[in-house]
Amino acid sequence: PMYYKGWYHFFYQHNPIASYWGDLVWGHAVSRDLINWIFLPHAMLPDQWYDVVGVWTGSANILPDGSIVVLYTGCTKEQVQNINLAYPADLSDPLLIKWVKYSGNPLLFPPPGIGNMEFRDPSNVWLTPNGTWRFAIGTKYNTTGISFVFETKNFINYTLLDELLHQVPNTGIWECMDMYPVSLTGTNGLDTSFNGPQVKHVLKASVQEQGGDFYGIGQYDVEKGIWTPDGPEVDVGFELRYDYGRFYASRSFYDQSKQRRILWAFSRECDAEVADIKKGWASLQIVPREIVFDNKTKSNLLQWPVKEVESLRSNGKEFNKVKLTAGSIVPLDVGKTAQLDIIADFEIDSNALEGVVEADVGYNCTTSDGASGRSALGPFGLLVLANDGRSEQTAVYFYIAKGTDGNLKTSFCSDLTRSSKATDVNNKEIYGSTVPVLENEKLSLRILVDHSIVEAFAQGGRTTITSRVYPTEAIAGAARVFLFNNATGAAVTATSVKIWEMDSASMTFYSDQQKA
Repeated sequence: PMYYKGWYHFFYQHNPIASYWGDLVWGHAVSRDLINWIFLPHAMLPDQWYDVVGVWTGSANILPDGSIVVLYTGCTKEQVQNINLAYPADLSDPLLIKWVKYSGNPLLFPPPGIGNMEFRDPSNVWLTPNGTWRFAIGTKYNTTGISFVFETKNFINYTLLDELLHQVPNTGIWECMDMYPVSLTGTNGLDTSFNGPQVKHVLKASVQEQGGDFYGIGQYDVEKGIWTPDGPEVDVGFELRYDYGRFYASRSFYDQSKQRRILWAFSRECDAEVADIKKGWASLQIVPREIVFDNKTKSNLLQWPVKEVESLRSNGKEFNKVKLTAGSIVPLDVGKTAQLDIIADFEIDSNALEGVVEADVGYNCTTSDGASGRSALGPFGLLVLANDGRSEQTAVYFYIAKGTDGNLKTSFCSDLTRSSKATDVNNKEIYGSTVPVLENEKLSLRILVDHSIVEAFAQGGRTTITSRVYPTEAIAGAARVFLFNNATGAAVTATSVKIWEMDSASMTFYSDQQKA
């Protein structure tokens, strides 16, 4: 994605002839607000010998002189991946409809020791103090995830730097690399090339073997060309993930029009391929997120839906100080729609917290009994996309564990085990992780609910979970919302619950009339 002359541009992997992977082109859509989109003609087709198998992932880059450079992955019929250059045919066209592939493509092939099909996804470029441009590519040596860096002055001739940007053993192949600066003092985003004091650099890799987008926080040494994590606990491939659900292959970009960094990813299908063929499409883009450094914890990022999504809100309702005794479920009257924006705060009874000596110290969302499990201090939260009898429901909840030392550990989870009665859905699992909760903070969450996807954010976006869901009964006017508290030893108060119905975003197709 990128922003150019008043339009947000989104280039995406697309199979135009079938709803399964293959025959990939670069689809192209534009928007004024990141919410309502116009589909344009495909930007690039697999029509050259070097990309005949597919026009695959790359990056769109706006340079200081106003020119645009696209780097993308091609693949030959001999199954060799390569890196290529493209650019707009007409920079005066704000929609950038026509694209030209560089006549000297391909620019790069896999270096020695790298597999022919393990060299892809050039990152966004950044400018160095000596005037050269660099970009990263993820791959692996044996089982070690690594990232190369290439340097260029003209985007035609490239040098592979001697030093790896970073490597982490036993993480497998890295895809869709991303590296960008975040401010330690402000809330604005930073241009990808920015570096200096009061800045850290985020390094992100889509780790194929774990099916997730992992990030680390650290320092980028432009002279040595290496990135170093602040510590092993914030290295790539371990604890920190953008999202603990169905979320992959994300890209971020700097939105110069509003001085913010936007993160975008897609959510893959979890049903049978035959079902995708029947419905005629596969995979979803999540709602774009603004991403910043968490200046309170100083150890993670914050992600939050872009402000523009609030333009879809209507018919807001508010529920205050709803008491949830142990084991209780409370329905909320929110109208008849499956599309909602929910913001809720919770407080757990302080006497109960103090009275519990120890509670489930080893709790883990993914191996737990989910929303139906019961312990002294959880779970509690919301049931969305639920039918009247709750035989179909998606649960989003907190779970508090307490050690004998009195320390609390809060988990944030999404339970899909009852999310669908469909028999061909293979992701009826439980997602989640721990979420930092600082002293005197209420437990807070936000949930964007659609009939196909549930995006959940805890503590202002410290932990996020995207769930691809397939309700069969809890749809449209039959979808319900409940508050619940399945703790055995504590009452919980939903101090504030705000719920808006959400209109549908506009998706239209380009025509000459619209252009006029």
